[in-house]
Amino acid sequence: MASARKLFCFGFGYSARALASRLGGPLWRIGGTCRRARQCALLRKLGIESAVFDGEGSMSPSDAFDGASHVLLSVPPDANGDPVLRWLRHNMADPNSIKWVAYLSTTGVYGDQGGAWVDETSPLRPTSDRAKNRVTAEDAWLGWGARHGVAVQVFRLAGIYGPGRSALERVRQGTAQRIRKPGHLFSRIHVDDIANVLAASIARPQAGAVYNVCDDEPAASSDVVAYACTLCSITPPPEIPFAEAELSPAARSFWTDNRRVRNDLIKRQLGVELAFPNYRTGLRSIAGL
Repeated sequence: MASARKLFCFGFGYSARALASRLGGPLWRIGGTCRRARQCALLRKLGIESAVFDGEGSMSPSDAFDGASHVLLSVPPDANGDPVLRWLRHNMADPNSIKWVAYLSTTGVYGDQGGAWVDETSPLRPTSDRAKNRVTAEDAWLGWGARHGVAVQVFRLAGIYGPGRSALERVRQGTAQRIRKPGHLFSRIHVDDIANVLAASIARPQAGAVYNVCDDEPAASSDVVAYACTLCSITPPPEIPFAEAELSPAARSFWTDNRRVRNDLIKRQLGVELAFPNYRTGLRSIAGL
C-alpha cells in the first residue's frame, strides 16, 4: 500500500472541511490550523492534526506542519502580505517535499466589469483593499512556487454556499432580503464542487495555474432567494431596491462589483464535471429534494 499523504490546511474552515471529507480514507493524513485552542481540541477529536496559528509567525504545536505534502491556504492576507507565506519563509528550509499548494483567492480580484464576462486572462481591477490584498498574495505565492519548483495553483472562488450556509437558512430564519439591483448578477459555487475541483487539481497538478471556481449560471440575488422560498413553501419577501436595503458596510461592498465569471478552464484542464452547475440544483440538494 502506498504511504499516506498529508494535507495541511492553513485555516481549517468550510472549504477545507469539504476537501478533507472528499479525500478521506487511509491514504491521507489531515492537519490544519485554527485561531483558538478550543477549536483545535474539537478537530483532534475528529482525527485531524490541529494547531493554533496566530497569523503573526507562531504555530502551536510548532511541528504540526511537519510531513505535509499537500497544502491548502485559506487564511486571508493582511495589509502586510500573506501571513502563511511569512511563516513558511522562516520555518521551512526545504520546501521540495511539498507536492501541491492551493491558494484560495476570490473572483473579487476582477473588480467591477460592468456585468461583462471574465475568465482567467481578464485584467485584474480590484476595488476594495480586501481584493487588492488578494492580488498581492496571489502574486507572492505564484512567485514563491516558481522560485522553489513547487506546484502552486491559485483558485479564485465565487460566492460559497452549501449545507448550513445558503439562502435556505436565511429564508427559514426570516432574514433573507430580495434586493433588486437591475442587471447585477453574482457568480457562486457549492462547497462540494470546490472540493471536487481541488481534488481534481491534486490528481493533475499544474504549477502556476490560475482557475476560476464557480458554477455555470451567474444569477441575481433576488432570484436565488425567491427559489429558496419556493423550496421552503414560504411566500417570498417583497423586493427591496438596493438603495433601501439594510446591509452592513461589508455586505454592501460586495454589491460594488458586477461581473459574470467563466469556469471553462476547470472543465478543460482538470476534467471537472460540476455536481451543482447552478443554484437550483445546489439548493435542491441542500433541501434534500
